[in-house]
Amino acid sequence: MVTFEGLPGAVAVSHLTVYDWPAADGLRGGTPHLHLTCSEGYVVVGGTGSVQTLTATGFRQTPLAPGALVWFTPGTIHRLVNEDGLRVVVLMQNSGLPEAGDAVLTLPPALLAGPDVYGAAVALPPDGTETEREHAARARRDLAVEGFLALREAADAGDPEPLAAFHRAAAALVRPRVGEWRARWEQGAAVAAAATAAQLDALGRGERDHLAEARVHEQRPVERGRFGMCGRLDVYRVRASAV
Repeated sequence: MVTFEGLPGAVAVSHLTVYDWPAADGLRGGTPHLHLTCSEGYVVVGGTGSVQTLTATGFRQTPLAPGALVWFTPGTIHRLVNEDGLRVVVLMQNSGLPEAGDAVLTLPPALLAGPDVYGAAVALPPDGTETEREHAARARRDLAVEGFLALREAADAGDPEPLAAFHRAAAALVRPRVGEWRARWEQGAAVAAAATAAQLDALGRGERDHLAEARVHEQRPVERGRFGMCGRLDVYRVRASAV
């Protein structure tokens, strides 16, 4: 019997304290970006703010306060706005793939021209000091806000082409990594679904042996305060496994 040992449904979680850095439009918050294969959700646990989103149907702003649950599907450009100490638990599809590569920031078009140009614009110095890494994280946030505001302006004016062009550029940037992402899905969400199917089949036959294989798992954050796209992250390294 296959048993999936990862988090339910092969989701992953992190604790996020949203940046309070002011941007060019006067709002404080994170870095606008989208995911190409993953849905993502927010459970608000402290503070207030909002999430700005942009899709082919237009711009939307959703208020966030403790107890709010908001989620969105792949292709949704999202930007967290921090009004007062906003903290959220982030739920990520596909074993945390959104924090492991499935994200493209809304940089100006010239910086989306290819992996090398884009990579240089979004990278944080691996051996930099805390101050150097913060400076780099803030600089890429500001670039992404610049690109996001241009996309929003075009959408508000009824011009869909800039958003479509961003979608094309994002898909081209991640294409070399699709094989790696598929392997992550095959070892995670696909196994979780297969395990449920096998358990349903067993119960349908009147079998219950898998119940005797129950286990309890526990983990603390393995990294605290990492500079992420939207804020400082407390990260869990929960990887899927099957027995």
